[in-house]
Amino acid sequence: MKKLFTSESVTEGHPDKLCDYISDSILDNFLEKDPNARVACETVAGKGEIYITGEITSTAIVNIEEVVRNAIKEVGFEDSNTDIDYRTCNIIINISKQSPDIALGVDESLETKNGGIKSVGAGDQGLMFGYACDETEELMPLPISLAHKIAKRLTDVRKEKIIDYIKPDGKVQVTIEYNNNIPSRVDTIVISTQHKENVNLEVLKKDIKEKVINKIVPSKFLDENTKYYINPTGRFIIGGPLGDSGLTGRKIIVDTYGGYSRHGGGAFSGKDPTKVDRSASYMARHIAKNIVANGYAKKCEVQIAYAIGIAKPVSIYVDTFETNTISEQDIIQKIVNKFDLTPTGIINYLDLKKPIYRSTTNYGHFGKNYLPWEKIIDL
Repeated sequence: MKKLFTSESVTEGHPDKLCDYISDSILDNFLEKDPNARVACETVAGKGEIYITGEITSTAIVNIEEVVRNAIKEVGFEDSNTDIDYRTCNIIINISKQSPDIALGVDESLETKNGGIKSVGAGDQGLMFGYACDETEELMPLPISLAHKIAKRLTDVRKEKIIDYIKPDGKVQVTIEYNNNIPSRVDTIVISTQHKENVNLEVLKKDIKEKVINKIVPSKFLDENTKYYINPTGRFIIGGPLGDSGLTGRKIIVDTYGGYSRHGGGAFSGKDPTKVDRSASYMARHIAKNIVANGYAKKCEVQIAYAIGIAKPVSIYVDTFETNTISEQDIIQKIVNKFDLTPTGIINYLDLKKPIYRSTTNYGHFGKNYLPWEKIIDL
C-alpha cells in the first residue's frame, strides 16, 4: 500500500525560530551563571522590534539586551530594510519573577512535603510524547530528518558563502512516499529561501538543487518523478520579522517529529528543565529511542503525564504499533525499573542544568547524537 507523508523544517532566520533562539540564548546565559535559575522566557519579534517577557528567578545578573542583539547577529540579520538589524532594532524587556504559587509546588514536591522522596515537583501539569523508529540512522522519521538536513544545509551554504546571495529566512518541506510503511522515494521537495535583490530565479533554482538538495538527499530516493518547488512565489526578499511576526514556541511540530508522532502541546524554547514540557519530552525521546535501539520494537511512542507540584508521573504509556518483540507491559516495566522519571531524576540523569539549549533550538531537538537524551544505553 502506497501513502505520502510530509514534514517541514525552517531555518534559523525564520521569525519564529529567531524568537526561539533568543529565548534559549537568554536561558543559557542565566544557566551559565546560575544552574538553578528558573526561566520561562518568551520572545515576540516584528517590524524592527523585539519584545521579551516571561518569568525569571535567579541569582545571576544578565544583560538581556546584549544577549538579544548578539543572538540576532549570530543568525545573520543586519538589514532593517529587508528583515531586522541587530544594531538598531528596538528591544523591550518585561520580565518578572516566577509566581510564588507555582514555586510552592516546584521547590518541594507533594511527595517531599509528605515525608517521601526528595524532589522538585513538576512545574505544570501536562503530557509529553517521545518517539523513535528505524527509518534513519538517528532513529527519526525520514520526512523530518531530510527536512531538517536540507534546512541546515541552506544555512551552511549561506554562512560559508557557497551561495552568497541567500539570506537567513527559509522554509523546507519534504514529502516521502511509503510502500507498506517503508520509505521508498522522495515525492516532493519544497524550498523557499530569502534572497538578495536582483537575483535570477533560474540561477537560484539551479544552485539550490545542485548545492543543497543533491548534497543532502541520497540519490536512491530521487527519481524522474520527484517534484521540486523552489521559491514558487518567484520572489522572497522581505523576510524575518519584517516579513512576518515571530513568537517563541510556535514551531513545536518542527521541533519534534514533523507530525509523524503525537505532541503533548507544550513548547520547549526558553524553559529551564524544571518545566516538564521540555525535560520530560527529552526523556520520553530517550526512552523511545532506546526501546528501538535495543531491538524491542521497530517504532515506539512513549507518553509521560504529570500533575503540577507532584514529582512522579501520573501515567506512562507505550505504543509500539505492533512492531514489538516483547510485550508492551514488559517494556513499561523496564522503563519503571530503569529510570527515575521525577523532574529531579530526569534533570540529574540527563545533566540538564548545563547551558546546552542554544544547540537544540534549530533543526530539531531530536536526532542530534551529541545531545544527552540521544545516547544509546542497555535497556
